[in-house]
Amino acid sequence: MTLPPSAEQLALRAPAPAGESVRVAVLADIHGNVPALEAVLEDLSRQAVDEVLLGGDLVGRGPEGKRVVERVRQLGWRGVQGNHEEYLLNFRRRRVPEEWLEAEEWSAARWMAAALDGPTESYIDALPFTLTSALAPELRLVHGSPSSFNEGIGPWLSDEQISRHLDQVAEPLLVCAHTHRPMHAVLGGGQVLNIGSVGLPFNRDHRAQYAILTRRAGEWEVDFRRVEYDREAIYRIYRDSGFVEHGGITAKLLLLELEVASPALVPFLQWAEILQRPPREDQLDDFLRFWSPEESMREFIRRLRALG
Repeated sequence: MTLPPSAEQLALRAPAPAGESVRVAVLADIHGNVPALEAVLEDLSRQAVDEVLLGGDLVGRGPEGKRVVERVRQLGWRGVQGNHEEYLLNFRRRRVPEEWLEAEEWSAARWMAAALDGPTESYIDALPFTLTSALAPELRLVHGSPSSFNEGIGPWLSDEQISRHLDQVAEPLLVCAHTHRPMHAVLGGGQVLNIGSVGLPFNRDHRAQYAILTRRAGEWEVDFRRVEYDREAIYRIYRDSGFVEHGGITAKLLLLELEVASPALVPFLQWAEILQRPPREDQLDDFLRFWSPEESMREFIRRLRALG
């Protein structure tokens, strides 16, 4: 399998002139899903891209963050930090509220943080907040938004709202992730691209998703890639690793998200808060009677607010 050059190899190459063709792949939100990552790497080996960038959230929400980090470290690709890197670092360093270190609802986070090791911790801690492509400096990469890796840019925003994010960077092409939903907005000042998720899509498409950006004659084209992978393998990993057994209600909801390719954990927490229910496993059946993976978040929130 022939893969694109590493960061060290790219350092020997000058940025491509503006009129020269360049192909850049961006992967993000792998979330400890090794089978999805390996399927994307196989697809990448046939795409003749010049550079690969990593858009954050290699870890978190899934059981094999350490293995994902080991794989991308081996490949030597550049990347940015996501909110789940910071999240698990904070758990490893006990920089969270004291009750989070004991409460049932945080069992999965504690399990995932403990599953990392020293080299993995050092790697994700050193990832920058943002970077530009080595070959196409007009491409700016962040995990969430230029302001925060906890802020998502998605199709529910107006062009004016998306433009405000683009205005925060000097580059005309802003690439992001975080929402697990692909999006491409062409605006007067440039383009904003959300590449979706390799390991945990939320657009009801189970395939591993990433994007290849091609610059031809100064213009950018976007190819949203969607790759089939062995989902039964990742379901087994969730269970056989002990993640579901020891991760409590959160791990069960994360497995459900994987199965339905739609958000479930955040809706559950919102539902529990509105109804003043404890976010425990004994509430799951009631939640599932209210929630539907086919429903948009906007409609879910509308119905939820009506309960309050």
